[in-house]
Amino acid sequence: MDLGMTPVAIVGAGLAGCEAAWQLQRRGVAVTLYEMKPHRLSPAHQLPGMAELVCSNSFRGADLTNAVGLLKAELRGFASLIMEAADATAVPAGGALAVDREAFSSYVTSAVRSCPLITVVERECLDVPDHPLVIIATGPLTSDAFAASLQRLVGERLYFYDAVAPIVSAESLDDGIVYAASRYGKGDGDDYLNCPMDEGQYRSFVTALKGAQLIQPHAFEKAVHFEGCMPIEEMAARGDDTLRFGPMKPVGLPDPKTGEEPYAVVQLRTEDLQKSRYNLVGFQTKMTWPEQRRVLRMIPGLGEAVFERYGVMHRNTFINAPALLTPSLQLATNPSILFAGQITGVEGYVESTASGFLAGCYAASLTKGESPKIPPRQMALGAIQHYTVGSDAHTYQPSNITYGLFPPLTERHRKKERKALMAERALAAATSYIP
Repeated sequence: MDLGMTPVAIVGAGLAGCEAAWQLQRRGVAVTLYEMKPHRLSPAHQLPGMAELVCSNSFRGADLTNAVGLLKAELRGFASLIMEAADATAVPAGGALAVDREAFSSYVTSAVRSCPLITVVERECLDVPDHPLVIIATGPLTSDAFAASLQRLVGERLYFYDAVAPIVSAESLDDGIVYAASRYGKGDGDDYLNCPMDEGQYRSFVTALKGAQLIQPHAFEKAVHFEGCMPIEEMAARGDDTLRFGPMKPVGLPDPKTGEEPYAVVQLRTEDLQKSRYNLVGFQTKMTWPEQRRVLRMIPGLGEAVFERYGVMHRNTFINAPALLTPSLQLATNPSILFAGQITGVEGYVESTASGFLAGCYAASLTKGESPKIPPRQMALGAIQHYTVGSDAHTYQPSNITYGLFPPLTERHRKKERKALMAERALAAATSYIP
């Protein structure tokens, strides 16, 4: 196949890029998918395959009263490859959808590579490739060379910092201290492990966090953290009880040894079906690796923890989408270029998938001379799309999907009823939306 003649090229084989490629091939459009892995990895990636999950293995809540649960339901209804892969490789996680990280990547990689309409080119793009249409889906870890190319293209580059949580070996945990329980008994009851702390242990831990040595950003970079992925030491600096009312909240997790809720708790979520590795939930960090060993082993049950992955700090790149993109995710100054995924400022695995889904559908329409079909804002797909391109460009910041992005209901309802009605309205709208 002549790479220059494929109607669409996609740069980046992450969640958004793979989803976009899948939707294009489903509509009979040939795609060239450029990916720099496995020859070059970003600072946060470790696996050679596509669609690698780096911050967590969780796609978050499954319930429709959670906006991300609704977004997942919509994507499933439109034959999303990423949701198919997530469901096929799911691991127990209470009321959330979490996956076996390696199995998930392998599933997506196999599906994409076996598709005759998708040509995978393993090389780093130093500039926008020469194709009739190009979808840029390089994600928050865009390489320096391609980011410089984007800087020339859009004239503006924004960035923030993200932090990745550590992973520990299950065999290294102290079974005499750690106990299995999901919050409020959701799921099978053993989807999460919990490390309980009394008040003294918690105070000592917070003090250690505040004094820990951190990896510092380069002098020319300003650290800006996304609120939904805040490093634990940043939260500790905001107040002594911030963690206890955040990721270390003990509510709904009574210790079976005492029958009472601990003063604070650290939750561990399984990374694979064999439950051989556990992720420290909400414990993204920018501590140095020696400090992670010292401080995190203060957590009861982790005194002899073996770290299979340390938390790392990395730069996340995104464009000012409301200032640059049209409603169909096309670059206003060059409509042959579309953007998708976290580089547009959506935050989260499902949101990135949704953006890639839409970009793939839009590009397929454009190749056929048709106008892209924008989803109504009543749908979760439409709500996150509207936020991406319709926000105030002067104050734009990355965001997850929330019900606050949806148009309000005409009548007042209680919070839980309101969300249920919004979900019902969204799914009804989805039945008449043909992407």
